[in-house]
Amino acid sequence: MAINRAAYRTAVLSTLALTVLPGCARFDDSASTPFTPVPTFSAGEVEPRQPDAPTTTPDATGAPPDVVPCVDPDPAVVATCLDVTGGLTVLPGGQSALVTERRTGRIVQVTPGLPAQEIARVDVDGSGDGGLLGVALSPTYTEDNLLYAYVTTASDNRVVRIAPGDTPKDVLTGIPRGASGNAGALTFTTPSELTVVTGDAGNPAAAADPGSLAGKVLRVTALTPSPSQPPPQVVLSGIGTVGDVCLDPVGGGVWVTDRTVLEDRLQRVSAVGATGTPVWTWPDRPGVAGCTAVDGGVAVSLTGGRALAVLPIDPRTGAAQAAPGLIAQDTYGMLGGADLGAGGQVWVATVNKSGDLPGPTDDRVVRIPAPQGGGGFD
Repeated sequence: MAINRAAYRTAVLSTLALTVLPGCARFDDSASTPFTPVPTFSAGEVEPRQPDAPTTTPDATGAPPDVVPCVDPDPAVVATCLDVTGGLTVLPGGQSALVTERRTGRIVQVTPGLPAQEIARVDVDGSGDGGLLGVALSPTYTEDNLLYAYVTTASDNRVVRIAPGDTPKDVLTGIPRGASGNAGALTFTTPSELTVVTGDAGNPAAAADPGSLAGKVLRVTALTPSPSQPPPQVVLSGIGTVGDVCLDPVGGGVWVTDRTVLEDRLQRVSAVGATGTPVWTWPDRPGVAGCTAVDGGVAVSLTGGRALAVLPIDPRTGAAQAAPGLIAQDTYGMLGGADLGAGGQVWVATVNKSGDLPGPTDDRVVRIPAPQGGGGFD
C-alpha cells in the first residue's frame, strides 16, 4: 500500500467495529513458549497498460473469447480462474485491486462485475515457492502508475520497479534465494521509504546473519534504479517464511507476519524500531499470510487454517486484547494476500492451486466483510 492511501484507509478504520470469536491462537508467553529465531534489532519484459484502459484481451483463464468464461455464483467472488496468486493490493478508491500470479508473472487488475485485465507481465522463476510475490503502489501512483514488486529470478530474489511502457528496473538485488523460503513482501511507510520483508531462503542461520539480506525487515530509501545502490537498513532479523507486511495507520509502523519451525507469528515494527516480542503466536502453525489493519485490530489470512483471523489490538500499547476471531472459515479454502477495500471489506486472494484440492473456479479474489463493518473511502 502506498502511503498516500493512509487518509482514506483511516476513514475506513474509524467506522469498523470488531466482533471477536474465540480462535485457535494464544498470547505470546516468552516464559513458556519461546520462539525462534530470536529477532535482533538495529537503530523480464513488461508492457503495462493504465488500469482503467479498455481491453480486448482474453479473461484471466487465458481462454479465447468464444469460450464460456469461468464463473463463480458466489457474489463475494471478484475474479476467478487465476493461477496461484502471490500478492494483492487494493487500488485507490477501494473498488478494484491488483493481484499477482506467482508462477506466470502476471499482474492483473480485478474489479467486481468486470473481466480480469492483465496490466503487466514480468519474467520470473516460479519454481518452488518463488516467482512474482508482493506488489506495492508508489506513493504517487495516481500520477505515475509506478509499481514495486518482489520477484524471484534464476539467481536471487529482488525488488523491481515497473513503469508503464518500460522493462522492470532493479531497486534491490542480491536477496538470497533457495529451494524454499523465497516469499517476500513490501509496502511504503513514507513517501521516501519502502519497507521490504525477505524470507530466510530455507536457511534460518542466514536470517540471523547480519551480513545476509535473508530473513530481514529492511528499510529501502534508494528507490530510483541505478547501477550501484546503497545497502538498505536492517530493522529486524530472524524472519522465517514471509507472510506479509502491512501498515498500522493508528500507531504508525507496520505489522509483519511470518512462519517459523516452531510457530507462526504476528510482529509489530514501530516507526522507530521493532518490538521485543511477537504480538501473537500460533503454535499450531495455521499458515499466516496476508495482513491488513482494521478498526481496533489487524486481520490475517490463513492458508492451512482456511480462514481470516481478526486480532483485536489495544491502540495505546499495541498489545493483543483477546484471541483472534475466525471469519469465513472453510469457505474459500487457502487464503493468501489481503488488503482493505471500500465499505470495510477485506479483499483476499486464494492460493488453492498451490495445494492438492483446488476448486473448479480457483484461484479467486473474494471480498470478506469485516465483523459489523461499514464506511467507505474519502
